[in-house]
Amino acid sequence: MFSDYTSAELVSIFAMQGFAGLILFSVFVLMALGLAIIFGQMGVINMAHGEFMILGAYITYLLSSFFENNLPSLFSIYFFLAMILAFIVTAALGALVEWGMVRHLYRRPLDTLLATWGLSLILQQVYRSVFGAREVGVTLPDWMMGSIPLTDLVEIPFNGVFVMILTFVIAVSVYFLMFKSRFGGQVRAVVQNRPMAGAVGINTQKVDRITFAIGCGIAGIAGSAFTMIGSTGPTSGQLYIVDTFLVVVFGGAASLLGTIASAFTISQAQSTMEFFLSGSMAKVLTLLVVVGILMIRPQGLFALKIRR
Repeated sequence: MFSDYTSAELVSIFAMQGFAGLILFSVFVLMALGLAIIFGQMGVINMAHGEFMILGAYITYLLSSFFENNLPSLFSIYFFLAMILAFIVTAALGALVEWGMVRHLYRRPLDTLLATWGLSLILQQVYRSVFGAREVGVTLPDWMMGSIPLTDLVEIPFNGVFVMILTFVIAVSVYFLMFKSRFGGQVRAVVQNRPMAGAVGINTQKVDRITFAIGCGIAGIAGSAFTMIGSTGPTSGQLYIVDTFLVVVFGGAASLLGTIASAFTISQAQSTMEFFLSGSMAKVLTLLVVVGILMIRPQGLFALKIRR
């Protein structure tokens, strides 16, 4: 596999695929952060998480078209507005879903899985009816185009750098929200002992709703970032939901550090192997390795220690 390349070519290949893996890593982290909040903190298996991401991508597409056709002078800043709107809309939809469906299914994981899977099919059909079955793409502002040349063979795209910076900002924000704020303390109290949290005055239903909404909102931001690396279609979210669950479980549910470390490991492995093998074979090998590690350490890489 490596014998057909010189040492210099292999170094360049690994460097290029490493940077490509960092962009995939950024999307994985943004997706997994939202899912880790919902699955890790609430124990809800949200199979519609990919559709929340695609909703954010479609919102970015709509704003891209609107600014390009009606406000070309402000086109350079539309992406920031798209991320904010994607977060608000997907968070609002998440709060509605939690109130109308998920809150009735707590502590019933199989029912929750089936209900959210059905929701994902409904959302896919809605996207297909509204936007059509064909995939769509956004037009990026000029400042996101181009790349930074490191060597004659290795270049770093500007949009990739932007996505990585965005991921870092979101990850730090989630850390401070979950571990340094009053709301984060309430979430962790509900996770560890719901009856006692309610007894000391915490509105557990409100905490659940806000937590679910925030997780869905982060998925919406992931959808905005996704538009930079791929086209958007009604079923695009399903291509990432399995990898996202893999990231969360492999890293350890409710562990922010584990989510980031797992996303980096899986994205780099897939990106590198896809160059030398087919995409499907790269996913199969990655899955086999992760399953093997989980058989040895089923709690994940960085499981939180909770006294029970």
